[in-house]
Amino acid sequence: MSDMVETALGVFERQLGRPLEAALEVCARCGVCAEACHYFQAEPTVENTPVARGEALRRVYRAEHDFLGRIAPWWVGAERLDEASLTRLAETAFSRCTLCRRCTFNCPLGVDTPLMMRAVRAMATAAGVAPEILVMLADAAIEKGRSPEIFRDLFIEQMTDLEPELRQVTGNPQARLSVERPGARVLYVALAGVHTILPPAIIFTAAGEDWTLSLFEAANYGVFLADPGRAKQIAARIVDEAKGLGVEEVVLAECGHAYAALRWEAPTWFGGSFPFRVVSLVEKIDTYLTQGRLNLDPRAVRERVTYHDSCNMARSGGVIEEPRRVLRAIAPDFVEMTPNRHEALCCGGGGGLVALPEYEDLRLRAGKPKADQVRRTGARTVVAACENCRLQLGDLNRHYGLEVEISAVADLVVRAMRPADLNEEAVSVRAEAIAA
Repeated sequence: MSDMVETALGVFERQLGRPLEAALEVCARCGVCAEACHYFQAEPTVENTPVARGEALRRVYRAEHDFLGRIAPWWVGAERLDEASLTRLAETAFSRCTLCRRCTFNCPLGVDTPLMMRAVRAMATAAGVAPEILVMLADAAIEKGRSPEIFRDLFIEQMTDLEPELRQVTGNPQARLSVERPGARVLYVALAGVHTILPPAIIFTAAGEDWTLSLFEAANYGVFLADPGRAKQIAARIVDEAKGLGVEEVVLAECGHAYAALRWEAPTWFGGSFPFRVVSLVEKIDTYLTQGRLNLDPRAVRERVTYHDSCNMARSGGVIEEPRRVLRAIAPDFVEMTPNRHEALCCGGGGGLVALPEYEDLRLRAGKPKADQVRRTGARTVVAACENCRLQLGDLNRHYGLEVEISAVADLVVRAMRPADLNEEAVSVRAEAIAA
């Protein structure tokens, strides 16, 4: 047995608790999960069924833990793990499953195939066969947390340069883009790129929020690698920052996996709850509307608008009605995709797949059911509260000729803000310049 295989099996054994054992043992092979999977809907082949993906790991499990699997592997379909089969498993887990959990929600027995695929991802990461770009992105984030002083001055300078634009579009000469200001009530954690900084800053300013900006990005690539060690180190940057500043709330940019990681998974990594609340930007905007802190034009967005439920935000995160309340407040012709909410189709870009160029063709093919769903709505604007979803929807838009605009929730809210002389064009031009 090679060191690579031994390492992978060691990781597998450490993960083999009751939830994973149940997923490995209780599948009835009924096939109900197949129709729930966007891969199968796009290309109905056996390899695109969740049960087939799970079966690949079950063969390894039987070889290690089933009595007949050890003495008569051919009888029970057991297969010893080797480097070739580990590589095949890794490719399946990273390219043919976005961890969307729609199969689990539709399984009569609740078989958690994404949990099995996370186990494979963890095995692959430990053994050194995970996609290199995800490893590099995760390690870069960790290094930034170790040496933040290298980046701080440049980031503060960029935000200072952006402040005149914020003051212009809000009409507030006191508007600021402070970074890590002690005593602020809210810490906002953006993503890479000013397009996730300026629109939320306009909203926070209009709502009179006492807020400051995090030095770090919300994205957590350790989650895509199923590596709790890396994921915890990436999350610790924000957790320690929030504690040090004494904030009451951490508001995360519109990013599905970042929300799922810090809101739901991180307390487990750190052994308990945090002394601050974690909410998504969409939830915060909904709260401002409820409190009457935003003055929006209810007919500002006149074209037909539809909303894509991010799997991490909706199915796994419970943020479902908040974006709909916001959109209905500004878009009279808001229409739903069918199905939606917990049953929404995955766009095909989740699980880190949108960051892996080697799987682009597969990703676009798997996204066809979502493209067809968008087309059926007749919408001209598709809104998604997740950066990876917006990237995938943008690719689907171009690939399938949907002729729609892709937008974040915050972007439409800024568009609907009163007074009517909000300089959207200046915001857009400035955002493109900074992003470049």
